[in-house]
Amino acid sequence: IGENIQLLVDRPDGTYCFRLHRDRVYYLSEKLLKLAASVPRDSLVAPGTCFGKFTKSQKFRLSVTALDFLAPYAKYKVWVKPGSEQSFLYGNHVLKSGLGRITENTAQYQGVVVYSMADVPLGFGVAAKSTQECRKVDPLAIVVFHQADVGEYVRNEDTLT
Repeated sequence: IGENIQLLVDRPDGTYCFRLHRDRVYYLSEKLLKLAASVPRDSLVAPGTCFGKFTKSQKFRLSVTALDFLAPYAKYKVWVKPGSEQSFLYGNHVLKSGLGRITENTAQYQGVVVYSMADVPLGFGVAAKSTQECRKVDPLAIVVFHQADVGEYVRNEDTLT
């Protein structure tokens, strides 16, 4: 979301912040942060909305729980056709044949938010091809690598925090 991150921190309903707790990054209001400070750290499960976690190799991986906050501010978006929505929600990559639209000037390997044609955010991905390359590739080529989707709520409900 680039410089739009400022819109997440300075909101009209108060000041929000990001906090690290057990290799996970949480997004919460400063009011909630003060309340969470009174709870012992080992007893605290999740102080706010989980935005993602750091892997063992110290790479950050976005979680699907951040989708509702990031989708309105995304710079690069991809819309999938109705026939490909279910495939994406099962954890598959988006093929050229399932691509409805893509934001102009999307670079290769750029993070994107995947939408349905009805503008419902479905998940995150990484552009496998740039906008210009997408016009030329064959229909079975992968155009968006899957990262996270709202189907994970059902598939991984016991491990999401």
